[in-house]
Amino acid sequence: MVIGLTYDLKSTYLKNGFSQEEVAEFDSESTIEGIEKALHELGFETERIGNVYELVSAISNGKKWDLVFNIAEGLYGVGREAQVPAILDAYKIPYIFSDPLVLSLTLHKGLTKHVIRDNGIPTAPFVTINTISEVENVELNYPLFVKPAAEGTGKGITNKSLVRSKAELLAIVSELLQKFNQPVLVEEFLPGREFTVGIVGTGSTSYPVGIMEISITDKSADTIYSMFVKENYVNRVEYTVPEDTVTQQCYKVALDAWRVLGCKDAGRVDLRMDKNGVPNFIEVNPLAGLNYVYSDLPILAYKAGYSYTQLISEIVTSALKRLKLNTITNE
Repeated sequence: MVIGLTYDLKSTYLKNGFSQEEVAEFDSESTIEGIEKALHELGFETERIGNVYELVSAISNGKKWDLVFNIAEGLYGVGREAQVPAILDAYKIPYIFSDPLVLSLTLHKGLTKHVIRDNGIPTAPFVTINTISEVENVELNYPLFVKPAAEGTGKGITNKSLVRSKAELLAIVSELLQKFNQPVLVEEFLPGREFTVGIVGTGSTSYPVGIMEISITDKSADTIYSMFVKENYVNRVEYTVPEDTVTQQCYKVALDAWRVLGCKDAGRVDLRMDKNGVPNFIEVNPLAGLNYVYSDLPILAYKAGYSYTQLISEIVTSALKRLKLNTITNE
């Protein structure tokens, strides 16, 4: 079986003049190498395809693959993560991870929280702001947490994201609307412990592969899990496995959210406790980072006893079963 790899490589975009922030969600060469190595160990052949433009070119030249391992984030629009799977759907090429509907919905954090809230899953009260004038209508309890509605990797999140007054809210919303040209999510701040849960599988077959508690250390000048802190986590962040009672509570909320949203094969659900100690849904990442050194999903899987190759095996097996293709033969 030949598995094609679709991805956005940071170095490609940096060479074309994009900034470090613009490519923050994209992958390093080491990530692609790690995935390739794991797939080879599992007995698969691989072929690098690249980004959406390279995919279109390859298909135009008659290329096809038995399966595509898609981690392409895309560049433009709130449907950017859905571009590659939509093209693969059009050509009936099967792929790993979620479909265009899921990836479009979950990239927009506000719309995602509507679905989560309407299904009775705990999440902080929120509003989505499209214009600065809408700030006057915000009737949430301070402090508030503010971030772009359709970014990942902590983009747009800094210490200024935690606001305690209308003046601070006006300032940060104005800044984010101008900088990112997209809606801004404003939600009541959850003061409790923060966690991320890794999930493999689809629907009723999905299951947690691990959990980490995320704690900002005293050595960090930043008190928020921002893009800077995520990229420079050494000595700034502690990743630990919480006690079993908390783990089980988090697993239930994460699995409920994963299944309600229709996510497929693997990803992460981020949670934070409210003032009563109840884990609340923050957001879901159905295209979670897979760098074998610093990405959250592999790290939490390691803490649960998985090797990197075992994690990739679980992910591929999920897709093969879901798609009714041949399963891995050399596990």
